[in-house]
Amino acid sequence: MSTAGHSETTAPPGLDITPFRGLRYDPDRVGSLAAVTSPPYDVVVRPDGVHHLQSADPHNIVRLILPQAATPDERNDRAARTLRHWRAEGILRTDPDPGLYVYEQGDGDGLVQRGIIGTLRLPDPADGVVLPHEDVMPHVVADRAALMRATHANLEPLLLTYRGDDGPADATGALVERTAAGPPLLATTTEDGHHHRLWSLTDPAEVAAVRSDLARRQALIADGHHRWATYRRLRAEHSSPGPWDYGLVLLVDTARYPLRVRAIHRLLPGLPLPDALAALHGLFRVRRVDADLTDALEALAKATQDGNAFLLAGDGTFHLIDRPDPDLLARTVPADRPAAWRALDATVLHTTLLDHVWHVPADSPDRIAYIHDTAATVEKAERDGGTAVLLHPVHEEVVRDLARQGVTMPRKSTSFGPKPASGLVLRLLES
Repeated sequence: MSTAGHSETTAPPGLDITPFRGLRYDPDRVGSLAAVTSPPYDVVVRPDGVHHLQSADPHNIVRLILPQAATPDERNDRAARTLRHWRAEGILRTDPDPGLYVYEQGDGDGLVQRGIIGTLRLPDPADGVVLPHEDVMPHVVADRAALMRATHANLEPLLLTYRGDDGPADATGALVERTAAGPPLLATTTEDGHHHRLWSLTDPAEVAAVRSDLARRQALIADGHHRWATYRRLRAEHSSPGPWDYGLVLLVDTARYPLRVRAIHRLLPGLPLPDALAALHGLFRVRRVDADLTDALEALAKATQDGNAFLLAGDGTFHLIDRPDPDLLARTVPADRPAAWRALDATVLHTTLLDHVWHVPADSPDRIAYIHDTAATVEKAERDGGTAVLLHPVHEEVVRDLARQGVTMPRKSTSFGPKPASGLVLRLLES
């Protein structure tokens, strides 16, 4: 049962992580584990990304996390039917014993990241146990909630980070390292060159040690704000106690394994670059950057050291915009937030540029797209005649400090990584 290991006693003051029976691909029934995995749903939302993964293997997880059909209801019904069929055919099998999972991923440059996958009891926001740092888009939460209702499953974990201890008090870190020295439950290398390994922790003493250690921790949502909001919405819809009180998460100790923080860029398909630049006259300094993408991004990084700056593209050229008019910022950036929030590039982008200069609603999927890949954002803007807005990443400590103050950043402000691959372990929500 997916609720195995869930305790109905009073929840601890920190993270309440519990074991579960993971649902995993049978490697003997698929072409390869690498061919059935996918990046998280929001990284592959472009049709070309979906089509590529669908063609990689008929059982690729993208058929569950991003089902394709004419209407939302048809898409969700298709995902539910596909999941039932794969389970009936033995493509996906439930592990016999509940456990926590140690997950490792790495790239060809020597990066290694390890963490614990389990089900987390959803705390009350007022408890400050799990800290969000970004706003969410209601239509995305509604979409993810409808899919989760239809499938009765957590199809991919979200990514949480916490700060462990140095030394023997760090029971979770020690156990993760000791487990990773043994033979894995599965191992695969995806086409991006990243390797993935998974181990199962089923020993009651080891599980208890992890739970006790994490019960005194606080976590930051690094990736998966919309899934977290979905978990909370669905918990409110179901009676408690039950499986909807929990959500599937990967917990990474960033004291041991610091995450990389990248920016998420904006694509404005209905705003040609000349129009975007013309609207900035007298409001920002605008300079053309005669360079390739790499050098243009370096110019952006240098400009952000002195204040807000953005790189615009869309017609084969790059334009650096910086030094916003102070009076413009005073009129458009809310004054009731901390100074660190008011100074964020994402804040100025949303409150000043999108809302007041370009009049682009930030939650309209027809007017704006959020893309992780820098080159893809530029290429799509050039192909469609829109404007690409490229941002420089914010530092993790700025994110964490704002989250501790209860202040959320504008939606899609950061991209923490590496992100867990989808398709390695799923969770069924069975009562």
